[in-house]
Amino acid sequence: MKPTRVLIADDHEVVRQGIRIVVQSSPHFEICGEVSDGRQAVQAVAQLKPDIVVIDIGMPQLNGLDATRQIIQQDRKVKVLVLTMHESEQIVRDVLAAGARGYLLKSDAGRDLIAALEALAGKKTFFTSKIAEIVLETYLKKRAPEQTSKDVLTSREREVVQLLAEGKSTKEVAVALGLSVKTAETHRSNLMRKLAIHSVSQLVLYAVRNNIVQVVPSPGESSGEGGTA
Repeated sequence: MKPTRVLIADDHEVVRQGIRIVVQSSPHFEICGEVSDGRQAVQAVAQLKPDIVVIDIGMPQLNGLDATRQIIQQDRKVKVLVLTMHESEQIVRDVLAAGARGYLLKSDAGRDLIAALEALAGKKTFFTSKIAEIVLETYLKKRAPEQTSKDVLTSREREVVQLLAEGKSTKEVAVALGLSVKTAETHRSNLMRKLAIHSVSQLVLYAVRNNIVQVVPSPGESSGEGGTA
């Protein structure tokens, strides 16, 4: 099996070097490129075709959030792991809205980076424990009890939720489930209406809260950390 290709985007050489050392410690991953600003990151994704992009939020030319949006628009198969020192509720929301599937604090990178990369390579999400708590608290503040219940959705709608939360387009959902695009669109519209959800970021939060997609705990944490409330 070919190693997963990783692109590093951070404007600090010392940070890139640290990430490089950790990534190269695993035979399952290889560094395909390094860039120092968001605009270079978008260009490098087009040229190098990485599987995962590890990106900082605060970068020159184009910030990490806008770069993430452009990367996802350019290639939906690419998984983005945000690596940052910030952990505010607003930034967590912005990161999810941008389309990233992982959020790792720089202070946890030495311990959790490989676990985060493995999660994204396996089409899962990854939040370290502090961020998982923020995600769940944010969700609970915004959803009424009856709206958070996984029983609100049919089995088929839950399948659609998982695929959408994993970053698939409506067309890709249709192919995966053997449906017509029109039927997949109908399922999406129905579940969004049932849950009073209006964005993909809210859909991801719902999926995390109801264990439809997995939040991978940090090594050493209990397996239930961040997965339930």
